[in-house]
Amino acid sequence: MTFDFEKMSQVVAANSRKRQEPSWLSQKRQAGLQALTTAPAPKMQKFDFRDWDLMSLPDPSATSDLDEATELDKAHLVQVGTTTPYVNLPDDVRQQGVILTDLATAAEQYADLVQPALMTVVSADENQLTAYHQAMMNNGIFVYVPQNVEVTIPLETMIYQDATNSNPLVHHVLIVTEANAKLQFVEHLATLGEEKTMASLMVEIIAKENSQVSFASLDELGTNTTEYFKRRAQIGRDAKVEWSIGLMSDGNVVGDVDSELVGTGGKADSKTIAVSTRQQEIGINNRVTHHGQNTEGLINQRGVLLEQSKLVFNGIGEIIHGAHGAEAEQQNRVLMMSPDAHGDANPILLIDENDVIAGHAASVGPVDPEQMYYLVSRGIPQSQAERLVIRGYLSPVITAIPSKLLRQKMIDILERKLAHGQDE
Repeated sequence: MTFDFEKMSQVVAANSRKRQEPSWLSQKRQAGLQALTTAPAPKMQKFDFRDWDLMSLPDPSATSDLDEATELDKAHLVQVGTTTPYVNLPDDVRQQGVILTDLATAAEQYADLVQPALMTVVSADENQLTAYHQAMMNNGIFVYVPQNVEVTIPLETMIYQDATNSNPLVHHVLIVTEANAKLQFVEHLATLGEEKTMASLMVEIIAKENSQVSFASLDELGTNTTEYFKRRAQIGRDAKVEWSIGLMSDGNVVGDVDSELVGTGGKADSKTIAVSTRQQEIGINNRVTHHGQNTEGLINQRGVLLEQSKLVFNGIGEIIHGAHGAEAEQQNRVLMMSPDAHGDANPILLIDENDVIAGHAASVGPVDPEQMYYLVSRGIPQSQAERLVIRGYLSPVITAIPSKLLRQKMIDILERKLAHGQDE
């Protein structure tokens, strides 16, 4: 991956000036830019994306409108490109001290909360793409839940990537839950327009002692969008983070879901599904790292490949020396619906401790013929039977999403992709 440092420096300065950012955030951008000069190139086992354009220059003067945004009344926060036209947090939730706002507003109004947390779960110098992201962020969301507060409704967000122009979306979600807090957060990412562009999407979750975070995401970006994402949680003592991620974008996708179990008794449950079509390429690392003792990490990845697509799942369970009593389990399963598709399911266990439990399962293959025979023998057409089997196969993630609207949306997208793939 190549970059023009001088042009990037000009864009970083222009972004800061346009937004009249606080000095600490401008300095953080500059630190990201400097890290870009020394950070290593990103890599993924058995997946090559070196020729992808994942570091486009944002246009500081770009604006977006709402002409095509359709879900204003179905979410608590809506963003379109670089703008945030709609935030509606219920009064009873707000009165408990819960914060839901765009990242730029949070950086100015809640600097005491944002500054110590932003880009601390993910480090800018991890690779070139994390450095680029820190320097070029052009929109984002901040969520804060105070100590002992339980948010009883899912906080739902709608994020539209504006592809009516080629301006990239460099989007950052920062979630901080204090001790004993509970949160369900839902994001839906979609694309308006058809211009060729890219999206850099990052999520940082800081789950403090005994807090619980359920994070659900439906990625539905367009065919001409190349997507990079990094979603990582720092999980404290007796805290739990549950990921439920549906990768339904139509363009090429590469990304990481990471759970860092830093406190004793922490738990991570990471569920991901992906459906690839046409000549699409998708590469995913799903990692749980056990630092604390008596931690529990579960990975469940399920993919469906259609047409000439490629999908690589790497499930990584790592137990650091000293993490006594850790339990690391994972499943990585891929359904091949086309002889022209290429799928890999790679379970990886990295264990540096004796007193642990670890296991894995992986499979790559077609739909179970016994299931198909059972359905077809009862008069169900072949194509419909395949779709029923696949929906059941993906149900562990779909049913985990707290938003009924988003669950149905995911099912609708799945049906569309499967119908198209079966017609080819």
